[in-house]
Amino acid sequence: MTSPKPRARDLSIPFEGSPGPMNAITDVDGVTVGHVTLVSGEGKLIVGQGPVRTGLTAILPRGNAGCARVFAGYFSLNGNGEMTGMHWVEESGLLEGPIMLTNTHSVGIVRDAVIEWQIAKAKMDQPWALPVVAETFDGYLNDINGFHVRKPHVFEAIENACPGPVAEGNTGGGTGMICHEFKGGIGTASRRLDEKTGGYTVGVLVQANHGLRHDLRIVGVPAGMEIRENLVKSKEEGSIIIVVATNAPLMPHQLKRLARRAALGLGRTGSIGSNFSGDIFLAFSTANATAAVAQDIVQLTMVPNEQLDPIFDATVSATEEAIINALVAAETMIGQDDHKVIAIPHDRLCEVMKKYGRLMKDE
Repeated sequence: MTSPKPRARDLSIPFEGSPGPMNAITDVDGVTVGHVTLVSGEGKLIVGQGPVRTGLTAILPRGNAGCARVFAGYFSLNGNGEMTGMHWVEESGLLEGPIMLTNTHSVGIVRDAVIEWQIAKAKMDQPWALPVVAETFDGYLNDINGFHVRKPHVFEAIENACPGPVAEGNTGGGTGMICHEFKGGIGTASRRLDEKTGGYTVGVLVQANHGLRHDLRIVGVPAGMEIRENLVKSKEEGSIIIVVATNAPLMPHQLKRLARRAALGLGRTGSIGSNFSGDIFLAFSTANATAAVAQDIVQLTMVPNEQLDPIFDATVSATEEAIINALVAAETMIGQDDHKVIAIPHDRLCEVMKKYGRLMKDE
């Protein structure tokens, strides 16, 4: 049995807020996550053969309920990317089915496979499906034009989605991703509010593939200016997908506001939302479970707008930590044409954090 990968808090990095038991999006009851990771080959790129450094991640808002609807809202900070199905989310305030994360050139086949899965499982609330599939570009490390993600991989990710700890770093849709010129990928975190502010949970999962080194900040420390080895980019060409889950009873317009707050957590880590970046965020609520499929007038519960600030705060801080967790969990990777992206060195990071007095044991 392999040891779990270290996370940012294991390095004594001090984040604000109280996490849930897993410090993951799965701390929101009912949410499950599944990954399929595809790694094969090495050396010179031969399109269609590899090297392969890619995968996909499935987030099921209601777990085994499959396609049961949830209220949702989305926000695009910069739209040089794709998240399918958003026209209907924007129009209806409803999200149906799994949320899939993959590489840019696999969006089509993943979308088609989700529809096939929904038909096979009879898990469609209307006669047509509008799956949610989001992407970031892994073509620096991966044979992205070889189209290595196949339909069976999609079925596997969905069927294997489970609660509990979530694998991070070089896994699933994050396998070939780069974050601030370090190896990036999947990261997650959560916050649990105290009873006085509702006792709700907010969970975040990111697919981090964005940022230049000099912009990286970790709890306010300019870590990217301090760790300058092995730079890989001259300009920003990446993206980030952020998914926010909560059990707080929020309406679609409030969830859109929540999705906007993810941008503030992203900004804390130094991102500027560049022209080439697809920074697209989706938020959903698992509350009001029966209301989304009701055929008659229903009664809903809703957190008043005046009580949203603690939930906003939780979203910002969980987003910030999820991004840093992606960096800390990722491992150095060599991909196509021997392109190499190093993991953020934990020892150097700790030295930098100590220099600025930002390790928990220093406070």
